[in-house]
Order: sequence, then C-alpha cells, then structure tokens
Amino acid sequence: MRGKYRSNEVSQQYLKEETALNAIAELQDFIDMCPDAREVRKALAVKLVYQGYLYDEIQKILDVSRGSITGWKQAYEETGIDGLRLNYKGRKSYLNAKQLQEVLSWLQTKDCWELGELEYQLAFEYDVVYESKQSYYDLFSEAGISWKKTTKVNPKADENAVAEKKKRLKHCWQITEKKSKQES
Repeated sequence: MRGKYRSNEVSQQYLKEETALNAIAELQDFIDMCPDAREVRKALAVKLVYQGYLYDEIQKILDVSRGSITGWKQAYEETGIDGLRLNYKGRKSYLNAKQLQEVLSWLQTKDCWELGELEYQLAFEYDVVYESKQSYYDLFSEAGISWKKTTKVNPKADENAVAEKKKRLKHCWQITEKKSKQES
C-alpha cells in the first residue's frame, strides 16, 4: 500500500510541476506581447509565484500587496490570461455612433479648424461639453486632422508685403550695434 501511495504522490508532483511550467511559458508570452504595464505587473506577479518566489519577495520586487498577488493568481487559475486583463472599459461615450459619424463628417468639410469651433458645435448641436481638451483633440485625430508644428520660415510669406512692412517700420526702434555674447 505504501508504494502505491508514493507513486501517486510522485505523479501528482510531476503534474503540478508540468502545470507550473506551462503557466510560466504562457505568462511569459503574455508579458512579451502586452503593451499595458498594469497587466504586465499582474502577469509577472503570478509568474513569480509559479517560479517559487515567496509572496513577501514579490511584494518587495513589484511594490504590490499580498492580497493583490493572491487575487491575481486566483483570477489566472480560474480564467487564464483573461483574468489578468483590466476590467475597466472606459466611460460610455457622450456621443452615440451616429452622432460621432456626423461630427467626423462635419469635420471633413474644412481644411483648417479652431478648437472653439468644435467645442461650440458639440455644445449646441449635441449638448456635449467635454471636461478635458484631449477629448476634442481625439475627435480631430479620428477625423484625420492633425496639429502641425510651426516653422521658422512661413511658406505663404509674400516677399512684397514683408518689404513694405519693413519700410513702414523703418522709423521704429532698431538695434544700432550688436552685442557680443561676452557683453550680454
């Protein structure tokens, strides 16, 4: 009887080790592919548990609580990798799908926009006022409208207008001599 019990114990241990190795490989693949640092931290904590690290060591390494580690491990064991994913899906959009398409189409009607125009349109047409300017910028981006950086040279500069302005401002303050860097 004792030999049978020992054999069963060995096979259970082998199965446990094989399960741990599979979990470690799966978690490492997830860590390598996951762009979200919060999900990576969860996966790394669970992986370290399977690698035999003590919970106290994991707490110090990742600066997380023992309860978090336990919860993440249980979630992984119950639902696999999906248990480590963030559950937060974001706030419900202020604009429904139809309204969003209308706004994006409206934004396509001009080449150049000011932020205030979009704010006004959303407030009066859809009764939507975003707390953050980023929400408006995201709409511009989704419509394919980007912010361009300024350049030193104005590509639309009119040489004649610049010369005329220089003549008009000739009597204004002017630098008479340039200071060297040592004087300033």
